[in-house]
Amino acid sequence: MTRSMTTRITAKPVPESRRLSIAATLFGVRFSLQLEPAVYQFAEFLSGDYRGGYWHFYRLSNGGFYMAPAGESRFAVSAENGYEGELSADALGVSACLYAYSHLSFGEGDFGECCARHFHWLREFALGHAEAAAILAAID
Repeated sequence: MTRSMTTRITAKPVPESRRLSIAATLFGVRFSLQLEPAVYQFAEFLSGDYRGGYWHFYRLSNGGFYMAPAGESRFAVSAENGYEGELSADALGVSACLYAYSHLSFGEGDFGECCARHFHWLREFALGHAEAAAILAAID
């Protein structure tokens, strides 16, 4: 039995006062230089409805991290794999982070390995998300 079968992965919001320190601890300087812009670009790529804005940060109980647009908006999504549907702001954030982690995991060195780990931790969380089927369809 795997851990994902026995333990539900939970997300905890990162307080405003800890956002920069958490991001720096997890990803170093590359968070603001590579990861954060990649997440925003993938959100725009997935949804023409996305127009920028404030994002919440979340730590996962398995060690992972993701960010998602603030608010209760729903976004029409059209992915290159043929998926078309609608995602909540949280599910769009999970999907955009998974795309960014996957893309950046092909880089060399520690940062690529870090992104690969975060991809798997976030995917494990996504499996238990209320919109798991839509997230997985959008990233497949």
